[in-house]
Amino acid sequence: MQTRLLPNLGEPSLEAAVEAAAAILANGELVGLPTETVYGLAGDALNAAAAARIFEAKERPFFDPLICHLPDQAWLDRLTLIPASMRPLVEELTRSFWPGPLTLVLPKRPEVPDLVSSGLPTVAVRRSAHPLFTAVLERFGRPVAAPSANRFGRISPTRASHVLQELGGRIPLVLDGGATLHGVESTIVAVDLERGELRILRSGPVTHEQLSLFAPVHLPQPLSADQPEAPGQLKSHYAPRTRMVLSAEAGSGAPLSARCGLLAWREARDGFAAVEVLSAAGDLREAAATLFDKMRRLDAAGLDFIVAEPVPAGGLGAAINDRLTKASA
Repeated sequence: MQTRLLPNLGEPSLEAAVEAAAAILANGELVGLPTETVYGLAGDALNAAAAARIFEAKERPFFDPLICHLPDQAWLDRLTLIPASMRPLVEELTRSFWPGPLTLVLPKRPEVPDLVSSGLPTVAVRRSAHPLFTAVLERFGRPVAAPSANRFGRISPTRASHVLQELGGRIPLVLDGGATLHGVESTIVAVDLERGELRILRSGPVTHEQLSLFAPVHLPQPLSADQPEAPGQLKSHYAPRTRMVLSAEAGSGAPLSARCGLLAWREARDGFAAVEVLSAAGDLREAAATLFDKMRRLDAAGLDFIVAEPVPAGGLGAAINDRLTKASA
């Protein structure tokens, strides 16, 4: 299969790209699309055969559930069964953060294929704020399942070129919407039915501090077994092919190898074969937006291994450190 890349060159080409993507989705095939977080591999969320193609293209295990992206708010009640006790909190969260990088895990309706939810009684749902992604969903008229558009466990794609590197020849089409805004995947939250609490299943751009304004929040807990409730929960994930080590003392001593690279938080240091700095200004938003791109550059540099520095833990730092920890697992 040859993968086409359609760049966004203005209104006429945008319309043609949206039309082409919607037609491919309607045929049960897959499209690489930009969201505001990372690029997603989109397929019809209500078509089990399309979902199976997503798992096949990504080489993703079937026990790892997919996120359903909704064309509009009305689809929330068409895919989920929200108990009356949960609805006020769900409505507050969606009113505050949708469209945007917050995914909610809610009880699912039977219309959601078991393959999409990995057999769980819940489904993960969100609405993307990316205009190109939104335009495709509006034209298609149905929700799509759209995990990150990369091979399973590898570095998530933040540019169309990354999708081609990962899935070229496996899918028919990628739409180029430029570099993504946030650079890390959405925050995933489960609402506790009994206690009215929120459980963060995956850290992301919507922070613990923001969510705590709506309800008590519990941070992510380690999995006791390989049965995640949501994507991105497995111990090893987002990993470069080159071995990576996470260390707070990353730049304090001499490299352990002549072919050692450094993924630095704020300052480049001498003595490393390759160095990428997440944000010289100490800006966590900049660090998140460039994290996966800079990991890819180091991964392509022919290194023996990569040493990465953690970032400050508050706010968006929790999501960045989560990705670094799993990439080095």
